[in-house]
Amino acid sequence: MIGPYRLSAFPKTKQGGNKAGVVLDAECLNDADMQRIAAEVGYSETAFVTTSAKADVKVRFFTPRQEVDLCGHATIATFNLMRDLKRLAPGRYTQETNAGILAIDIREDTVFMQQNRPVFGAVLNGQDVAACFRETDVIDHALPIQLVSTGLYEIFVPIRDVDTLHRLTPDLDAIGRLTKAHGAIGVHAFALDTEVAAYGRNFAPLVGIDEESATGTSNGALACYLHQYQPPQTQYVLRQGYSMNQPSEIIVNLSIEANQITAVWVGGSAIRIDTKEDNT
Repeated sequence: MIGPYRLSAFPKTKQGGNKAGVVLDAECLNDADMQRIAAEVGYSETAFVTTSAKADVKVRFFTPRQEVDLCGHATIATFNLMRDLKRLAPGRYTQETNAGILAIDIREDTVFMQQNRPVFGAVLNGQDVAACFRETDVIDHALPIQLVSTGLYEIFVPIRDVDTLHRLTPDLDAIGRLTKAHGAIGVHAFALDTEVAAYGRNFAPLVGIDEESATGTSNGALACYLHQYQPPQTQYVLRQGYSMNQPSEIIVNLSIEANQITAVWVGGSAIRIDTKEDNT
């Protein structure tokens, strides 16, 4: 094995992004080894790269406690690293994951991963969502509160403005109850902006994440939501993590045919946050 490398995906600054571990040439590791290394790295996910008979590479993802089928920010970290190490040149690739075969687009300084087409779910009542935040009168009622998925359902909650968004105090118990009741992984609160499409905050206490600084799956779905309810665009720049002092920026490209979204690509850069390797 080579690694683990430590990276931050989607960083807007050196302090920003969402941290992930990456281990290359992991064929020699069994499941217990991967789980041990992921626990030692201590990030929300660590990716393990091996050869694949079905795709260009196979990637498995482990939290410190268990294996998960897919992780967006760890995918972005993995393929940015492989390009920087000259293991892969810019171009289109596929990765085999426990969630299936997924397309990857490696560019000169960014990586994009394809997500599912959007599925729009139920529209929720503002009163049901108001309990999720300690503050009152924070919801922007000009836009719907709605479940949307490009792979995982999130509850999207529009907030009046960016300052209000950053001041929110989440009630994690209430968020947990709401998301469980609606089969969602978390709540993604967002506010429209003039410099970028929107700023967001993501709360997923049901899976042990009080707040996350950069979430690829939720921002892919948010771009589809904005395309549905705002003047449509084909590219959305979205920011997250600013309330955590971990500024992050996610780019979402949409393919549109006959006013329908036919493809969702979520991407960004990744930076090394150390230069040490552990080849054990």
